[in-house]
Amino acid sequence: MGAYLIRRLLVAIPMLVVVSFLTFLLIHLSPMDPAEVVLHAQGVPVPTDSLIAQTRVELGLNDPLWVRYAKWAADCLRLDFGRSYVTGEAVWTLVGPAFLHTLQLTLASSAAIIAASILLGVACAVQAGKLLDRSSRGIAFVLTAMPSYWLASLLIWLVAVKLDLLPTSGMDSWASFILPVLVMTLGYAGIYFRTVRSSMLSQLHEGYALYGRASGLSEAVVTRHIARNSLQVAIAVFGMAVPTILGSTVVIENVFAWPGLGRLGVKAILSRDLPIIQAYVFIVAVSFVMFNAMADLLQAALNPRLRKEL
Repeated sequence: MGAYLIRRLLVAIPMLVVVSFLTFLLIHLSPMDPAEVVLHAQGVPVPTDSLIAQTRVELGLNDPLWVRYAKWAADCLRLDFGRSYVTGEAVWTLVGPAFLHTLQLTLASSAAIIAASILLGVACAVQAGKLLDRSSRGIAFVLTAMPSYWLASLLIWLVAVKLDLLPTSGMDSWASFILPVLVMTLGYAGIYFRTVRSSMLSQLHEGYALYGRASGLSEAVVTRHIARNSLQVAIAVFGMAVPTILGSTVVIENVFAWPGLGRLGVKAILSRDLPIIQAYVFIVAVSFVMFNAMADLLQAALNPRLRKEL
């Protein structure tokens, strides 16, 4: 397992380098000179050429591209993403707390989504073609087709406005998690439970399942073995679910006024605060790479044959 871990990390490192370089290039995709963007963000209406030149020197924009990237990457390793163009504060002092708030929402939503997907997927596979299976897939299709902001608005109107049961904004207590997590679960569990269901159905008539039934094992025991083998296939999907949810919380955070990374990123985009945008993109992209690697390691721990394939 140790050798597999080392090999998997060696595969992840080049991906992280590519991700960091593409994130660094974001600042050069703007049609405006980054120095002009800084000055406009600081409230300078018409920057002069001398002021732009001075700002370029202060930001190190006259250095070669590879020098700037090496310095930026080294700073990122120390969680130093520069300073906000708008407020002048260190980016990590803004991004760090927001990231923790988003991570809390992401982990809570991921746990609810994975639990609901497994329970519903196993139940639908066992009852394949029956009322529970057909109705669950129909409801899941409708829920996943709904835009998350519309579903969130509907729940706010029903649960918070009409019934006055739950808070609709902020992060004041555990009750603040319920509506955002519910919206995320309803939107994503309908996608991931089909993966569990399909994997279960593919295993129902495998040789070991038929042999277990022929040996007199109860259907509950056979189903438990099938579910365990099926989840090995679903682990890769669930491993990518966490960073996917992390990146998609932006809508939910803005609807529920959640003080997270997505809400901060939207504000940064509107104000052209490029260092915060870079930090947001970099954190989400690195999360995808790292959670993908963790999913592979978990699969290898459950299935020793996979350790020999890499």
